[in-house]
Amino acid sequence: MRDPYEVLGVQRGASAAAIKSAFRKLAKKHHPDANKNDPKAAERFAEVNTANEILGDEVKRKQFDRGEIGADGKPRFQGFPGGGPRGARPGGGFEQYGFRGGGGGPGADGGGFEDILNTMFGSGARGGRRGGAQFDFDTSTFGAPDLDLNVTMTVSLEESVKGGDKRIRLPSGKELNVRIPAGVTSGQQIRLRGQGDTAPGHRPGDLLITVTVAAHPIFKVDGNDLRADLPITLYEAVLGGKVRVPTLGGAVELSIPKNTSGGRTFRLKGKGIPKGGASGDLFVTTRIILPDGNDADLEGLMEKWRDMHPYNPRRDLG
Repeated sequence: MRDPYEVLGVQRGASAAAIKSAFRKLAKKHHPDANKNDPKAAERFAEVNTANEILGDEVKRKQFDRGEIGADGKPRFQGFPGGGPRGARPGGGFEQYGFRGGGGGPGADGGGFEDILNTMFGSGARGGRRGGAQFDFDTSTFGAPDLDLNVTMTVSLEESVKGGDKRIRLPSGKELNVRIPAGVTSGQQIRLRGQGDTAPGHRPGDLLITVTVAAHPIFKVDGNDLRADLPITLYEAVLGGKVRVPTLGGAVELSIPKNTSGGRTFRLKGKGIPKGGASGDLFVTTRIILPDGNDADLEGLMEKWRDMHPYNPRRDLG
């Protein structure tokens, strides 16, 4: 994984606002829906989202800067407490522990597995040599390898809602097609049986895929509802008009009434996230955007308006 600062193209001392701005630009640029003919767009989009998950979170950013987590957001190995591996001798090397599955006849090593069982259960653990209950222990289960493989997969908001197929590359280099169920949420796991690691004499482990839903460049998820800012022009705010609003199902037209102030919220019923046979709503909040640069005509018009129609929208603030 690349350094998240490099992925977002920001300096290590960048402000939270600069990081957010860089993420939004890159997310729009590399979003799979905007690059349907580019098979690597989803990979770049996932990389940008992973970088934002670290740098956009104050706690995770500090952990990364201190070297406590890596560029993938996972903890880095810091060593065992005390400065060395568990079981390590002070002079170096590892302490060895012998486990025996047989009886403790003459010449058998002391401190073996049988002696440990004797300590726990008494001499009956020797298989009844001295009488008492007999215990049968299968020592082959000790040290059985954990063959389950855990990986993460980032999906877009659209993919989490609609579901579909997505290709994932495993650490081994193997690639698989994964069926994403519709309605999946961040933190849920997809289990693919028999697709984990392998070892001679053991059944293959499972592949456990933890899903992360990427932050969307336009929509913010609020339960089953969605929220978004809706940029409008100054003349649309004053005169009203119809504007196109993006939704998960495609753009729709919204009628803006005359004299609409910035910050006014409109509800588009049923345009949120579908769940359980119903759908949430989409709430869009108007943001009045002025044209770039200085406009002498606009300034003259506003000066005339100010002189002829003065008003104070902050009169209730004290």
